[in-house]
Amino acid sequence: MSQAAPVSVPFIVAALYQFREVADPAALRHALLQLGRAHDLCGTLIVASEGLNGTVAGQREGIDNLRAFLHGQGFTQLEDKESTATTRPFRRFKVRLKAEIVTLGVPVSPREQVGTYVSPAEWNALLDDPDTVVIDTRNRYEVKAGTFQGAVNPQIDSFREFPAWLDAHAADLAGKRVAMYCTGGIRCEKSTSLLLQRGFTDVLHLQGGILRYLEDMPQEQTRWDGECFVFDGRVTVGHGLAQGDAVMCHSCGWPLDEHERQHPAYEDGVSCGQCAAQTTEAQKAAFRDRQRQFDAALL
Repeated sequence: MSQAAPVSVPFIVAALYQFREVADPAALRHALLQLGRAHDLCGTLIVASEGLNGTVAGQREGIDNLRAFLHGQGFTQLEDKESTATTRPFRRFKVRLKAEIVTLGVPVSPREQVGTYVSPAEWNALLDDPDTVVIDTRNRYEVKAGTFQGAVNPQIDSFREFPAWLDAHAADLAGKRVAMYCTGGIRCEKSTSLLLQRGFTDVLHLQGGILRYLEDMPQEQTRWDGECFVFDGRVTVGHGLAQGDAVMCHSCGWPLDEHERQHPAYEDGVSCGQCAAQTTEAQKAAFRDRQRQFDAALL
């Protein structure tokens, strides 16, 4: 009797963060690097004096050991979302020391002053409320992959640009209820803190972000259009956090759907309709060489 083919074990992908004072970020980084290497984790964690943030992947034992270690370090209230990937979603494991675990660029106090959390079950009603302004705090290439119906897109290229956008639109938002969302919730911890700091009083945000919504909300009740951009090899995820259909342009980072991959300017690893006119032929030649090396490494 022939033996059954081995069943591949998917990678567990954990997106997690918590704002919590870290007395010695360098020591925490060292310990996390050792743990990650011991358990063959991949992905990136960011450590700062204000807390920890990141997305990592590995087998079940490694992810469980990471969570247990963080719990022992006092990270007992992690915002933690889990999904799977069929292939290794990151090339290596990194732990970075930074001034902020998500970079806003202006001082805020998310541990002391933060907007009201709205659960995924309550979010649809908020989207339908004509007296609420819903703002997507993500970057423009993330919004391009998918967004909530009727949300305001600030058209920013990085989260650092959000304070300036708020300054420019503060008068339009004055006196209104403002609800915000992002991928996993962390950017809204800071953006809602910023609004409260600037004098807004009725400020809310989607608890657990888009990922929690896509995990909890039945697809037949969804108000989400498209897919959710994620910062790993899957590029996007959909409802149930299943891997999406988008492919990333490795020249500009734009998520491309099937129709966009039919564009005459699309060349895998080299260019797409979004960026082809912005790079020189010498740059395209370098991108082609990089893609050939990448393809050869997969053989």
